[in-house]
Amino acid sequence: MAHFVYGLCALTALMCAFLLLRAYGRQRYRLLLWSGLCFSILALNNFLLVVDKLILPAEDLSLLRTGTALIAMMVLLYGLIWDAE
Repeated sequence: MAHFVYGLCALTALMCAFLLLRAYGRQRYRLLLWSGLCFSILALNNFLLVVDKLILPAEDLSLLRTGTALIAMMVLLYGLIWDAE
């Protein structure tokens, strides 16, 4: 059951990234770009969770996962501050 939930979370983040970046391509609203990049990195984070918990359970990738989540939030925060109007 856990592999299903982890996979669904990764798929959801990837779909959100796709929709946000597609909307940015149509409307050129920069907040959509930053949000899409954030969700892209969060999708990578969820993929690393699948690798960490299901494929390589003996390895500890928690530091790498935390780092990618931090980078994703920093990208979104940068976009929110930089594009503040």
